Formats: sequence, structure tokens, C-alpha cells
Amino acid sequence: MAATYLRQKGLEIVVCNYRCRFGEIDIIAKEKDVIVFFEIKYRKDADKGLPLEAVTKKKQRIISRCAAAYLGHTRCTDCAVRFDVIGILGEEIVWLRNAFEYQG
Repeated sequence: MAATYLRQKGLEIVVCNYRCRFGEIDIIAKEKDVIVFFEIKYRKDADKGLPLEAVTKKKQRIISRCAAAYLGHTRCTDCAVRFDVIGILGEEIVWLRNAFEYQG
């Protein structure tokens, strides 16, 4: 659902479910010349909290380490990057751009 949404918004999906020894990134995409690392959080309803609230500092560190591994693997040392979060609550999609900075 998130990948379809992002394609409709004009992003190029590079890889879904990128895994490395540090963890996983849900979607890696390109928006113009920026590589965007996405964390996707889904909730059927708000009973257990809102989706965007689930991206903790710990999760941000994991995503950051995975992003560094991906950039090293692809030899993209000077690429512009961004960390975004997509929250899905039922059928509603919220896209939070620049959700957090690199957590090294």
C-alpha cells in the first residue's frame, strides 16, 4: 500500500525490505536526486497508539545504521539522503517527511 502510494506521488522505489546485519529498512526510494529511507508503520485502529508514535529513537538508530550500510554497499558516499516515515491508520496514509536525522 505504501509503495503504491509513493509511486503515485512520483517516487522511484529502489528496494523494498532492505536487510543487513543491523536490521531492515522498509522502503528505499528516490525523489529526484535524494535517496529516501522509509519506515512504514501500520495500525488497524488507534487502540494501540498511532502509527507514527511507534518510531522510537532505538528504531531510528537501526534505520540509520541500515542506511549507512546501504550507502556503503552502493558506494554512494556523497548522496543526499532523507529519513521519512509513513503511518497508515486503517486506510488513511500520513507521510512525514524529514521525520528524523541520522542517528549515528
